[in-house]
Amino acid sequence: MIAETVCSAVSAAGLGIAVVTAYRKRFLAAARIAAYSLVPVGLVMTGVVDWLADTAFSPTAWAGFGVLGLAWLLFATTRTVERRRGGTRRERKAARAAARPEAVAPGASAPSLGQGARPAARPAPASRGDEDFSDIEAILKKHGI
Repeated sequence: MIAETVCSAVSAAGLGIAVVTAYRKRFLAAARIAAYSLVPVGLVMTGVVDWLADTAFSPTAWAGFGVLGLAWLLFATTRTVERRRGGTRRERKAARAAARPEAVAPGASAPSLGQGARPAARPAPASRGDEDFSDIEAILKKHGI
């Protein structure tokens, strides 16, 4: 009973604000305010407010919310642990199998001790007062252009 009265008062106040807004020639904003102010009355008329009031004061409903919260907590915890371990049991088993060394020719996978694939970075020749382009030149060299 109190919830219906409060919802009606909120709707009446919202409609009053909408009338004042429309008086100021802001019709779009007034229509939006009127729409929002009619929502509480609509909720009362459909019975949603009664259902919420019954749910809010029901120990069974709160126990249900507690069970849902516990289920969500367990789900989130197991997902976090699964991510830290690296996936499911099948994925971990496949990763271990892939980590075993295969039979390969002795010199096939030996790393080269020479220079890598990239050429050594040589210092750029100093330009004659063109320091404006030195940053651009460095970026282009970095990308191999």
